[in-house]
Amino acid sequence: MVKFRICLTLFFLFANYCLYSQKTVITGKVVDAETNEPVSYTSVGFQHSPVGVISETDGSFFLSTSKPTDTLLVSNVGYEMVRLPVQKGKEQVITVRLVPRSIALETVTVRPGENPAFRYLRNINEHKKQNDPSRLHSYQYRAYTKLRLDMNNVGEGLKDRRFMKDFGFIFDYMDSSEVFNKNYLPMLISETVSKVYYSDNPPINREVIEAFQISGIENKTFSQYTGRMYQQMNLYENFVNFFEPSFVSPIADFGRLYYKYILEDSATIDGHWCHKIAFKPRRKQERTFHGFFWVADTSYAIKKWQLRVSTDVNLNFLRDMIVTLEYDQINDTIWFLTNEDLVIDFNIVEKSYGFFGRKEAVYDSIFFDSPIPESVKKMTTNTYVKEDEIDKETSFWESNRKTVLSEEDNGVYEMVDSVKNVPIYKLYYGIFETLLDYYIVTGPVEFGPYYTFISANPIEGLRLKLGARTSNNFSTKVRFGGHFAYGFRDDRIKYGVDLGYMFNTNPRRGVGFSYFHDLRQLGKSENAFLDDNFLTSILRRNPNKKLAMVDQFNFFYENEWVQGFSNTIRFCHQTTYSTEYVLFEYYTPGDTIASSSLTSTEITLSTHFAYREKFLLGKFERKSLGSKYPSLDLDLTYSPDGFLGSSYEYFKIMLRISDRLETNPFGFLRYRLTGGKVWGTLPYPLLKLHEGNETYAYDPMAFNMMNYYEFVSDEYVSLFAEQHLEGFFLNRIPLLRKLHWREVAGCNVLLGRLSDKNKKLMRFPEGLDGLSKPYIEASVGIENIFRLIRIDAVWRFSYLDHPDVSPFGIRASIQLTF
Repeated sequence: MVKFRICLTLFFLFANYCLYSQKTVITGKVVDAETNEPVSYTSVGFQHSPVGVISETDGSFFLSTSKPTDTLLVSNVGYEMVRLPVQKGKEQVITVRLVPRSIALETVTVRPGENPAFRYLRNINEHKKQNDPSRLHSYQYRAYTKLRLDMNNVGEGLKDRRFMKDFGFIFDYMDSSEVFNKNYLPMLISETVSKVYYSDNPPINREVIEAFQISGIENKTFSQYTGRMYQQMNLYENFVNFFEPSFVSPIADFGRLYYKYILEDSATIDGHWCHKIAFKPRRKQERTFHGFFWVADTSYAIKKWQLRVSTDVNLNFLRDMIVTLEYDQINDTIWFLTNEDLVIDFNIVEKSYGFFGRKEAVYDSIFFDSPIPESVKKMTTNTYVKEDEIDKETSFWESNRKTVLSEEDNGVYEMVDSVKNVPIYKLYYGIFETLLDYYIVTGPVEFGPYYTFISANPIEGLRLKLGARTSNNFSTKVRFGGHFAYGFRDDRIKYGVDLGYMFNTNPRRGVGFSYFHDLRQLGKSENAFLDDNFLTSILRRNPNKKLAMVDQFNFFYENEWVQGFSNTIRFCHQTTYSTEYVLFEYYTPGDTIASSSLTSTEITLSTHFAYREKFLLGKFERKSLGSKYPSLDLDLTYSPDGFLGSSYEYFKIMLRISDRLETNPFGFLRYRLTGGKVWGTLPYPLLKLHEGNETYAYDPMAFNMMNYYEFVSDEYVSLFAEQHLEGFFLNRIPLLRKLHWREVAGCNVLLGRLSDKNKKLMRFPEGLDGLSKPYIEASVGIENIFRLIRIDAVWRFSYLDHPDVSPFGIRASIQLTF
């Protein structure tokens, strides 16, 4: 269900685009009256009003306002100004034809001068510290957020398809947007009222969801993704993060390297004398905006932004985006965001079904340096949902709704409720859920993952497996699971059972145990395919004969103290059996003695810390959205000799630091630094078997040119680093820039040591050894091929004399990025 919720959450984050009947909406195109060629970067706005936009590179423009005038002004250098009448409260499409201006020039003397906009840009930068909202020490405000989602590119042919015959009534709600020249079908709407608290000392950044309603979904967990916290844009920073991409802010300290500026107008807005500055990108496909902002004359704070992403920017799925931000001066001193409007046209495949999204938010009841309630300080999550209180009556929404709910909005609630009553809806919903979550849901039981039903390896031959677990329909607190598998070559049955209980999901607190008797690959990364994933059978570059039979009992208790900081206690009793390919042979004076098994009992204390980490939550699973700060993981493991048959006493420590560093304009760097040590005299299966990869699938958490069972250590340090350049070079090559490919480069380094006492305890399988020098591999690749595929060329620089290794390889993976 987490993957399913992630998909819906992306819809909410993209918000909704809806056209309100009370608004005046104008879309159109500016062309040269003589050549009929589009005129880009033309100023289009209402006369005697701060509302206006700059046309796109293809001359197109979009205007939407509830406060229009009756005249539209269109101007561009070198053309005569055009005034056009406007019909208030209606949606209109206009083609503006600009007539080139003929000017008879006399002899002039040209003297160098400064662009008048630059003076205001310097003053904006000089006053950033006092106007940047991130410098505030403490504030709190109330937020009303409305999100809408519509499916677009909906044609009449969809209505005639067989699978839609029971849903014909929904097309009564279909409408047409002349703004984007697409039909759309309303799907979802949500409304949220919340209170936001921020303080830098003590560090608090929390949102309390007080009221929430959404069409078609009864799970209140979704409310955490519909409030204020999950997307925030601060244009006072040099680079603005919007989902994954980073855009250069128009008022960045070095903005003149990326933008051209024009001082267009001056006017009084809400009692403040302001100046309008338009901006446009200097070069194509760089992650920049075009639009305008109004800046207050004396404070040099931004009063209003309107930003639009150019159509040629190297982005996935976003066809268009318009952002409008309005600020008000609070207490006559501090400028604070009070209105936010986000408009998006989102398509996975061009000219296929996509989505309109719009987010409308109003922020009021703003207070600075007010005491934060003790109840909020004691909260252990960044987003707290009052699940017992968020269901509100109609009267509450009528008094707390900051924008008018149109007839179309109300129709979404009505339509979705009707869809849920159609019997076949549950079947379609189940198919969609199965594709996203890899499990087939049948009431209280889920069967899967379906990609493990059939696989093959040299030990088992053909392998069949049936796995199942209880669904949320059975319980949202308790989950039972298990599997049976059979190999036709070894003629053995494998099996496993597990049980988990969640005391609380946020902050997370749960307990569980599992037992399995099955084959496992030792020394693989946590990101690798499952051993019985059918793709593992298809994509292997070496026969999968290094699997080991394992009997393992696990018990764990996890306690998250605050969001992003947790401890987990694990107990693991494991017996590993030798195979015909991997033997356990102990050295004795003059000979070796074979052993059929190896038993260990481990107690591990794990600590995870990531400051202000965010999650997408399910009832049993969750997905980390990461943090702006480094993530730290520490494992301390002890095994007592003789306890429950354990053969050895030892102690292990593992420390890992990982982070994503913004390196704009060169994309971002992702790294993972790990170090560890083992104390004790141990056979190689209990030491650190380093993460190899014997498939053609690229694994960012493994050494992709290293084999399984190739290196072992009792002291080690490893570094995985990847620089994602986000098209920095390819965007500048004319023939390649249209492909939207992006460069990526990586380097993986391993340092390790193996003591003589551990070398002399058990004979190593062929190909396994310690490290006498660093292991190094590097890669150069292209990602975003067809928006999904990444291909890497990987070089191995050391230990090239080892058997069954290659100095070069091609690896591929599938990834979804913006």
